[in-house]
Parts: sequence; C-alpha cells; structure tokens
Amino acid sequence: MLPTDIKDPGYFHKVVDCQFACPAHTPVPEYIRLIAAGRYGDAYMVNWKSNVFPGILGRTCDRPCEPACRRGRVEEQPVAICRLKRVAADYKGDIAERMPSPAATKNGKRIAVVGAGPSSLTVARDLAPLGYEITIFDENEKGGGMVRTQIPKFRLPEEVIDEEVGYVLGLGVETRFGERVNSLKSLLDDGYDAVFIGTGAPRGRDLAIPGRQEAAANIHLGIDWLSSVSFGHVTSIGKRVVVLGGGNTAMDCCRSARRMGGEDVKVVVRSGFKEMKASPWEKEDAMHEDIPILNFMVPKEFTHENNRLTGVVFETVHAVYDDKGRRQLVNNGEPDVHIPCDDVLLAVGQENAFPWIERDIGIAFDRWGMPVVNETTHSSTNEKVFFGGDAAFGPKNIIWAVAHGHQAAISIDRLCQGRAVEDRPAPAVSMASQKMGIHEWSYDNEVSNDHRFAVPHAEKTVALANIKTEVELGFDLKQALAEAQRCLNCDVQTVFSAPACIECDACVDICPEDCITFTADGEEADLRGRLNAPARNLSQDLYIASGLKTGRIMVKDEDVCLHCGMCAERCPTGAWDMQRFLFDMAQAGTACSKS
Repeated sequence: MLPTDIKDPGYFHKVVDCQFACPAHTPVPEYIRLIAAGRYGDAYMVNWKSNVFPGILGRTCDRPCEPACRRGRVEEQPVAICRLKRVAADYKGDIAERMPSPAATKNGKRIAVVGAGPSSLTVARDLAPLGYEITIFDENEKGGGMVRTQIPKFRLPEEVIDEEVGYVLGLGVETRFGERVNSLKSLLDDGYDAVFIGTGAPRGRDLAIPGRQEAAANIHLGIDWLSSVSFGHVTSIGKRVVVLGGGNTAMDCCRSARRMGGEDVKVVVRSGFKEMKASPWEKEDAMHEDIPILNFMVPKEFTHENNRLTGVVFETVHAVYDDKGRRQLVNNGEPDVHIPCDDVLLAVGQENAFPWIERDIGIAFDRWGMPVVNETTHSSTNEKVFFGGDAAFGPKNIIWAVAHGHQAAISIDRLCQGRAVEDRPAPAVSMASQKMGIHEWSYDNEVSNDHRFAVPHAEKTVALANIKTEVELGFDLKQALAEAQRCLNCDVQTVFSAPACIECDACVDICPEDCITFTADGEEADLRGRLNAPARNLSQDLYIASGLKTGRIMVKDEDVCLHCGMCAERCPTGAWDMQRFLFDMAQAGTACSKS
C-alpha cells in the first residue's frame, strides 16, 4: 500500500469524525476541551465562527455529529456534543466585545437577502464585515425565520433567538422586516449585485382524503398551526387530538397540543417506528409526555357530523420489501380503525412555493417546482441569484442551512470580486505537537470511563403547564465537565516518524486497542485481515508508514484509536508524537483558493 499522505487536509479531517460529519465542520473536540478548561466564552466563539447559532443549535440541532462520534464505537452512547454546545452558550458571559464591528467602510456592493432564517443570517454574518451592504427582507416583524415561528418555546426560548439573531443584525445590516417580496424581477431591477434566497419551505402538505373539506375547521396544517401558536393567535385546542406524520414537526405539534389543552393526544404514522424521520430523542420526549405513537396506520377518511370533525379512519398495514429493497405498504387484513378526535394536525411534509419568482428571468426549475441549484456554489441558473437552506434543496435542518449560507456567501463574494464562483477557497489546516515533557501533554489524555450523562429536565407537570416553560434545563458546570471528559480528543493525532523508529514494538505492547501493527506490506484487503486487531470498518482509512529499517510497514487502524497518547509516552526514540490537528473551514473573504 502507498504510505499515507498526512499533509492532505482531508486525511486527519476524516479521522475527526464528529467535525467531518457536521455540515458546518465545527471543530468539536476543540470547543469541548475549552469547556473542560472552564473557557466557556472561548468555546462559544469557536462555535460562533462556524455554526453562527450556538445557543439555538445547542437546543435544536439534529446532531449529525453524534452518530459519528468515536465514543459510540467503544460504548453505546456518544458524547453529548450538542448539549455541550449549549453549555458554551449558557455560561459564556458577556461576549459582545468579541463580536466583529460593522465594517468601517463599504465596498460598494449591495446584496439583497430574502428571508431572515438561519441560512440568510449566515450569509449576512459572513458578508457584512467585509463591507457589503446587506438588506434583509422578511414578512415577519422579527428575524429568525422558521427557527422563531415553528420551534416551540418550550424547546427554544425567545430570548435565545433574540440574542443570537441580534449578533448578526448588529453588524450594520439593514432590515426590512414586515415587508414581503412579491417579485424577484423587481428586486433585481433595483440594482442589487446579488440576491440570496433563504425563504425556507413555507408550505405544509395537505392530505386530500374524504372529509377533508367538510371538516376543514378542525384540520390544521402543522407548520401553520405552530406559527399561530408562536405568535399567540391560537391559545387552545380540543381535548382529543390526532397528529398525522412522523417527523420532528409532528413531534413539535403533539407536544405543543399537550400544552394547549390536549388531554388525549396521539401521533399516527404510516411507517414503522424506526423508519420515522423524527430524531430518536424527539420521539422519546413525546412519549415521556404520555403521547402514544401508533405506527403502520394509513389515514383513509376524516369523519364528521354537521361539518364538525369527529375522528379519523385508518387502514392498518405492514411493510413488504421487493428484491431491490423498495418498500410497499400492504393492508394486513384487519378491520379499519376509527380514532375519535376533536382536532387533527397535519405534519406529513413541507414543500416550497415560489409564486413570487418570475419564470422569465433566467432561473430554471425542476419538475417538482424547485430551483435548479448547484450543490457546491448554491448558484442558480441566473448568475446573480443564490439559494440556501430549505429553499434550495427541500427541508433539512438548521445546521445544514448554516452550511449552505457559508458556501453561498463565498460564491457571492467571488462573484462581486469578479472571480469564478467555482474556485473554492481551501480550508486552513495546522498541526502542532502537544508535547510538554517526556510524558506530559498539553491536553488531558486520560480516557474517562463515565457513561453519557442525562440532561436534566423540568418536572413533567411543570413543563406541561406552560408552553413557554423550557423542558431541558441544560447541564450544570459539574455535569458539563464530566461529560466533556468523555471526549476522546480525536483531533489530537498520533503522528509517526519511521526514521526515528527502532521497531522495538513498545507501542504495540502498550496500545489498549491493539490498533498498531508492524507487518509486511500487502494488498489492503489482505492487510486489514492480518492486523493485531482486524480492521473491518472500510470507511476509515489505515495510517500506513514505510521506510522502516526491516522493510516492514507500520499500520495503524484509525477506527479504534482512543488518542490516549500511550504509544508516544512509551516510545523510547520519539518516533510517535501527539499533534493537535485543526481544520478550519474557509469562509467568504478567504484569499487562498484551490489550484
């Protein structure tokens, strides 16, 4: 096998699985170490640079980093990465002076941003300090988009949104809130150098089954209902509520209904429990609040009397898969089920609506009515128009919207500077030895044996009494430190120097995971099978070093390494070193481009 090129920024980045999995590539172990050191403000700023909304995401992120966490490979539960992000936000203190100031001089370029959600605010955050004149349009009176209107306050308090949206608006951004954009052509005719569209997926999908029109007064689109609750337009709901849908919006609907007067609230889903799109913890929270989830039931009819909803009829089904793994729901032969209810909340999906975008201004749409958007540059077929968040590729989550905003901001900056938007700036990468002495390191390399700590919750009776009572209370500082110690410091890499190695096998003897092997070279498939511990995870590369005096190679299985540094401590010649790897994603204004 070829020796590993550890100078390739992608190699060690892939070893830091949590950061690699995060769409915004937040340096997770870096900010967790800062939390462990009590440097909460520093941890917040590390987060703010990449994910922009640490307090919001610390409560609501879909956590793609956690399934990737290496801790989950050595025990059942990963590090509580998301809730540690909240710790940084909760205990940061006053960081206003650490925020960038509005640009002293403008660069003469005007950017229109349509929508004030996370993707749009990220674009504004990245471009405003560079001197761009940013104007944000939104039909609502305050910024935040669907973060503000559709995430219930018991999950995300209003003051957290106000604070983090305020940091962006404080960069000298012009806001035109309460103003709906009805024509993209008019916006382009106003002379903006670029337009970013981050309007989300504002339309909930309806369900056209018998009885829908007759019982319409008590059948509500979930995202519209959540918005009405958020703005205080709706203050109650019937005692018996059926929520249709299996995603996170359905979980927000059912939990909100419990707080709005729903005593008998049920979630009914077409799919099985494991196939539901809702995050596992969202399902757990709903069930903890005495909300049953009924699976494999397909709605057939809304029953009604005198135009008033009386219930929903369901067909019971089971899943059948063909030889290509495609699922079909098949009637299981049992009688239909009628569930009586006073109100139904439809949370069966969301879709985009762009009636305000003219079809003669050079923007192509696909057969589903979505704009044709480049997945790297976020540009449309009109070179001045960019899309991000749910408006670009359909509903995802906040952290994806932030990642889209960063990439779109790079493209807008390059467009306005007369450079090719396809020419993407490279990330900044650094490696630094953590050696402080013969057996001492600048990081705590002792591996914690603690299992994941549970985040404290408010008492159920208290939480259900008020829709604005935050359910999750967050870690206190003692719990935060203990949870932070569970991080395996996957960004502190074992770096090997073959010329210094005397092949004494001391590192092999001391390694607690048997992840180091000195052996004869060979084809990868053969090599993986004859390591001290066979390397079965083909998605994780092997670290290969040649140049040993015996002609053997050093093979390290990155998949199971604990980054404990014991190999480097035991090595008598210093052939092993522990080096902190920092991968810093480029943002707008970065000069260095890939050649």
